[in-house]
Amino acid sequence: MTSVFQGRSLLAEKDFTRSELEYLIDFSIHLKELKKHNIPHRYLEGKNIALLFEKTSTRTRSAFTTASVDLGAHPEYLGANDIQLGKKETTEDTAKVLGSMFDGIEFRGFSQKMVEELSEFSGVPVWNGLTDEWHPTQMIADFMTIKENFGSLENVTLVYVGDGRNNMANSLLVTGAILGVNVRICAPQALFPEQEIVDYAEGFAAESGAELMITDNVEEGVKGANVLYTDVWVSMGEEDKFEERVKMLQPYQLNMEMINKTGNQETDRLIVLHCLPAFHDTNTQYGKMVEEQFGVKEMEITDEVFRSKYARQFEEAENRMHSIKAIMAATLGNLFIPRT
Repeated sequence: MTSVFQGRSLLAEKDFTRSELEYLIDFSIHLKELKKHNIPHRYLEGKNIALLFEKTSTRTRSAFTTASVDLGAHPEYLGANDIQLGKKETTEDTAKVLGSMFDGIEFRGFSQKMVEELSEFSGVPVWNGLTDEWHPTQMIADFMTIKENFGSLENVTLVYVGDGRNNMANSLLVTGAILGVNVRICAPQALFPEQEIVDYAEGFAAESGAELMITDNVEEGVKGANVLYTDVWVSMGEEDKFEERVKMLQPYQLNMEMINKTGNQETDRLIVLHCLPAFHDTNTQYGKMVEEQFGVKEMEITDEVFRSKYARQFEEAENRMHSIKAIMAATLGNLFIPRT
């Protein structure tokens, strides 16, 4: 008998079933308990992991590194100046070399095609640490955090506010639809998700019973929300869009007025998530630049909400480590996970 996960890559959420995603979430929670109680779980003893980073990161790099070490593996970081993907060497050639030396590969960069080619030609599991289209490792941590806070994913409504056409909006819409979580994208019409993404989500929702909504109406979008989720207004590599996005997305700022519009502000059924980094003040170079140029001191989330009782972004950030650990152990380890 073989495991449903053994040797598989995690490139996009749409490639996994509801039961498979639920298993990874529950396995993440289990590994978190082991970690908290100092119980060894070195399922990848002697393995070598390549960490490829075209895009810099704090949480993804830290999570993959600590997860690898906890599992008994050796992580090797290769930054943008260490790899020649698509520049001096084809992705296929790089994949074949790395696959002969490493047991698993993480890739964080711009191109979804590149991570798919790494998986196709390396012969080892490849994990998407983020591309411009999808962010699957983040999703396991996010829905893990939701389950920890509410005890279940049933009857949960998640509302993503802001840029509805980025990798986070894509992943939340599709993953929520697979898991039966009601998902709403609340964004300006110009930043609605691409129709291909909506079609994926609607197909999964028809099976799971999830209710989906895409709207530019904030009051309609956030009413009854259990999870308010936002992300930066300008993604890495799009710095020329600051002026446009600041003007367009001001009505979608996650602030206390929006919290109150949910109707759940006085209950224990409301949390706020953010994948970080967050521009909630002017204590960063970008924050100071936006204040000086546009007179805005807070962008996608206010400091008041960021520090409020609803905020769970630091639990969510920690859960990146536990969820990535679960993903690597399930796809690369010798665990017996029967096919269903």
